Amino acid sequence: MPSSIPRSAAVSTVVAAALAAGLLAGSATAAAEDTAPAVVHIHDIQGTTRVSPLAGQAVTDVSGIVTGVRTYGSKGFWFQDPEGDGNAATSEGVFVYTGSAPTVAVGDAVKVSGTVGEYVPGGTKSGNQSVTQITKPAVTVVSSGNALPAPVRISAKSVPSVYAPEGDPAAEGSINGLTLRPKTYALDYYESLEGTNVAIGSSRVVGATDPYSELWVTVKPYEHANRRGGTVYGSYTSQNTGRLQIQSLTPIAQQPFPKANVGDVLAGTTEGPLDFNQFGGYTLTARTLGTVVDRGLERETTEPQRRGELAVATYNVENLDPSDPQEKFDALAKAVVENLASPDIVALEEIQDNNGAKNDGTVAADETLKKFTEAIAAAGGPSYAWRSIDPANNRDGGEPGGNIRQVFLFNPERVSFTDRAGGDAQSATGVVRGEKGRAELTLSPGRIDPANTAWDNSRKPLAGEFSFKGKTVFVIANHFGSKGGDESLVSHHQPPNRSSEVKRLQQAQAVNTFVKDILKVQRGADVVVLGDINDFEFSATTKALTDGGVLYPAVKSLPRSERYSYVFQGNSQVLDQILTSPSIDDFEYDSVHINAEFAEQNSDHDPQVLRFRP
Repeated sequence: MPSSIPRSAAVSTVVAAALAAGLLAGSATAAAEDTAPAVVHIHDIQGTTRVSPLAGQAVTDVSGIVTGVRTYGSKGFWFQDPEGDGNAATSEGVFVYTGSAPTVAVGDAVKVSGTVGEYVPGGTKSGNQSVTQITKPAVTVVSSGNALPAPVRISAKSVPSVYAPEGDPAAEGSINGLTLRPKTYALDYYESLEGTNVAIGSSRVVGATDPYSELWVTVKPYEHANRRGGTVYGSYTSQNTGRLQIQSLTPIAQQPFPKANVGDVLAGTTEGPLDFNQFGGYTLTARTLGTVVDRGLERETTEPQRRGELAVATYNVENLDPSDPQEKFDALAKAVVENLASPDIVALEEIQDNNGAKNDGTVAADETLKKFTEAIAAAGGPSYAWRSIDPANNRDGGEPGGNIRQVFLFNPERVSFTDRAGGDAQSATGVVRGEKGRAELTLSPGRIDPANTAWDNSRKPLAGEFSFKGKTVFVIANHFGSKGGDESLVSHHQPPNRSSEVKRLQQAQAVNTFVKDILKVQRGADVVVLGDINDFEFSATTKALTDGGVLYPAVKSLPRSERYSYVFQGNSQVLDQILTSPSIDDFEYDSVHINAEFAEQNSDHDPQVLRFRP
């Protein structure tokens, strides 16, 4: 399945309206019926900004050589002026949207007439940059079998180390109207090559092959590289400029796309037009694809807990429900036993109800958990018990009807759960002083502040009280709001808008307040906050969680190069976290890399494990 979405007439209409309204900063104000000068070259169409100076205008007999043909998804072809104007800011290639299978071939010399347009992958509300193209084309083939324009070589030396310019405040932070500076900014460099025939040499794979037949490489061998071959995302201003998405112009039915893991090498030359799409931004659409060299990446295994240590883990099992094949349950179970060394407590995220995404009002997940815990036992692990709270139907986000929730698994031979009845989807657990002056939960398991609007259509935190060797440990399992709706790193707004952060910030504040309530009653209480936080260790979300010094992000105990649990668009980054209260000041932390770096995954998240002595 190709990741690009067809450039429909409806989207073209939206873009035309946006151009007319000036929503694409720097767009031409000429009416669609205006006609460009008689002799137009491709570089005249592309111009020196992200939006064509000829947008909305008709062009006639634009000449070039066909460099790539796409017969799936967004059908069309790229062609390029072999001469050029010598201006580094103007691309010499452009995409021609045909809507049906193109009748041209690579190497054809063509003349194209049509209308210049700006297509925004994902629509104007996505924040994505637009792609300059020619639509409603009339194409004349002048000759065939011509030599292609020599590819522009994208390399470590050619890509600037600074990612993007600051957006224009007068244009709501957009960079659309700014003149491209390809020697200064990476996004400007790539934009100056939009539609151009480009090539890369042997490059490190930093994002494994995905189900949509695409992978990510970096042309910068040493850019934030770690020992496993990934490229680590360490701050909002360090975006790793050498990353490129790779797709193939050859349909999968004719040539299967290669499978690669992080750390492998895409060897040899990969060559083709540089595209921009919704699901990755700048993408080398390969006419010639290099060969994957397997570097033998292996899945990690953590150390088992020592005598007197408590092992607590978090694992997002990606919408697990009984309709999933037994192979998925067995693989996840094997990971818990072998890779995670059977932790004493496992907080699970994305456990679905008993019939998964079937939207019929079912909310119980006992069948899901029975199937999973039986698979763990069959893999040689402990007979885990579990605690959870069923959500109200379709009130916690995720797939409609799936009713995902957090769940505690625990090994009753090592740790006990303190049950205090009354917890349900609507009831909030609180903190009181017990008989011995120690903090206790009023409901265990219980939900934290479920009526708070921060949790609207989102998973509510699950709090539980455990006992290990006579000592109480409070565990709070979380699955904060996703990053859905955020603009990508390649947005035309710089810095990009991160709208989803607002909700996560509120959620973090609610959890932080609850932890403070525990520590107010018992200053030295052992509290573990963990789960899919859906945000980075340097984010405002994490800062809100740790406000007042009540929690510490344990992932920060790792070297910077090892801080990641997820790989997105070639950036290895933190989403899953375990945070500890001040009393837990001596621990071992492990981000166990078994999924995110691999083409074959049981989940898209890597589990996290914390070992300490309460």
